[in-house]
Amino acid sequence: MIETILINFLFLLLPVLIAVIFLENRTTYSNKYIYYIILTSISMLLCMMFPIELEMGFIMDFRYIPFIITALYGGYKMVFPLFLVLNGYRFYIGGEGTYHSLLFALVIFILVPLLSKKFNDLDARNRILYSAGVVTGSMLFYLVTLSYFFEQLTSEYWLLAIYMMATHIIFMTIVMMLIEKIIFNINRREAFLHSERLNIVSELSASVAHEIRNPLTVTNGFLQLLHGSKSLAEEEKTYIEFSLKELERAEKIVSDFLAFSKPQSAHMVYSNFEKEIAYVASIIKPYAKRHQVELNVHFANTLKKKFDENQVQQCLINLFKNGVEAMDGNGGVLYIDVSEKHKNILIRIKDNGVGMTSEEISQLGKPYYSTKKEGTGLGMIMVYSVINNIKGRIEVESKKGKGTTFLIIIPA
Repeated sequence: MIETILINFLFLLLPVLIAVIFLENRTTYSNKYIYYIILTSISMLLCMMFPIELEMGFIMDFRYIPFIITALYGGYKMVFPLFLVLNGYRFYIGGEGTYHSLLFALVIFILVPLLSKKFNDLDARNRILYSAGVVTGSMLFYLVTLSYFFEQLTSEYWLLAIYMMATHIIFMTIVMMLIEKIIFNINRREAFLHSERLNIVSELSASVAHEIRNPLTVTNGFLQLLHGSKSLAEEEKTYIEFSLKELERAEKIVSDFLAFSKPQSAHMVYSNFEKEIAYVASIIKPYAKRHQVELNVHFANTLKKKFDENQVQQCLINLFKNGVEAMDGNGGVLYIDVSEKHKNILIRIKDNGVGMTSEEISQLGKPYYSTKKEGTGLGMIMVYSVINNIKGRIEVESKKGKGTTFLIIIPA
């Protein structure tokens, strides 16, 4: 029996091991979704094909551990295919307890995904405890319904109950610890790589921008002098005007690159962001009005942070402007909420615009990537760079066609 239990435990680990070894960074989000469903289905089927036969004559397996984990992480969308696979194979096996199994699976399918949102909002440690609690509750429900098949609750029933409760809780805890450790390592690696990218861009942009700005300034000066010459024809002056405009645009790009460099001491402030939010909202308001967008600002923060005022203002301008443009001229409301929680300053910027896919979200802040047709991606690189400089982080939630929420978390 111990050998069978260990083999079943290997079946539970199979999706986790294959996903981390073969699927990570090698497929798109849509493909990963399909692969995870297939792997989890295989894990459940293997558990059902090689059940644990107890000496008392009962049969048990661990099919509901991957089922519950998928329901908690992915909700109804992820667990529905597993529900079909689980019950389809159970009907194929047949035998006593088929309808009892269907009833139990149906209840788990209906109730557990309802906990998904709350579960995903928890930190890693609490997710592990939460999942252990869910599997405990599920097994209690199973044992209660199973008790109706006994004329009286014999020692065999209680022995079965102990076996089921102990193994399910232990295995669920171990698998969840592995999953959370993998998630932690992936997030940590992504944060490190992102930080390294920003540091490289910051160093390169500062050095290159300083070198380019001087010749641009000299060229601009000479062209302005030439533009004032009376010996030039109107057509020639037009060419010079175009050249001056292009130089001005080039200087703006250089200024954007300079924004990636380290904060300037002359612009450092110690603030709770109220002044900066109010300033940026006031200068963005005409632009928002032109796009038929209303600004809704709510401020409730007393925590303060030291930062480069110019950089933070430019960062907020980029985010507010992106939110307005995301509504694509159809109008709407841009919500700006500043609050505090657990010694962190939270800046939430929410629009009801076109939204983004998970894959588009993962590309944000990378050089040359932009969701706009004519975008360069410099704006979002600047945003991530500034927030990185003040030891903050950015979380993005978005649904295609429903809008996007940027949550900036800054330790005070």
